[in-house]
Amino acid sequence: MFVLDPTTLVGFHTWLSVIAIVAGVPMTGALLKGHLSRHWNGTFLSTAFATSATGYAFPFSGVLPSHIVGGISLVLIVVAGLGLYVFGLRGAWRRIYAITAVLSFYLLIFVLIAQLFLKVTVLHDMAPTQSEPPFAIAQGIALAIFLALTVLAARRFGNGMSLARPA
Repeated sequence: MFVLDPTTLVGFHTWLSVIAIVAGVPMTGALLKGHLSRHWNGTFLSTAFATSATGYAFPFSGVLPSHIVGGISLVLIVVAGLGLYVFGLRGAWRRIYAITAVLSFYLLIFVLIAQLFLKVTVLHDMAPTQSEPPFAIAQGIALAIFLALTVLAARRFGNGMSLARPA
């Protein structure tokens, strides 16, 4: 039986991912309403950064696809953090923040789907190499949803519909 022991690197990394994904839902929801939830945004950015960073602590030889996704995620999170904490969402930074925050959330969902197809037997049986249609369809649906969410968040939050709403 696979147990997510938070004292192991795998467990710690997984729990950070779960927290980031859970925080990403209300964070994105607030952006879609043109608001900013400082609590959820801070929680999301910190745990998403930590989960991407801890991914590099696993033993590996050579650059893996997970390193590329993790690197892109870290860049997006750093840019989002700069927009929020350094530039105070002034001017174009509102839209930049919305875009980079939602895209970094998408990358967590992308990895979640890949992990589900690796670890959930029924999904693994449908796409054992992750090159089969069920995997591509699941990832395609997620991509389409997140592209739409990113555009909406950029429009609604990026246009400054409202300032900040505490949560």
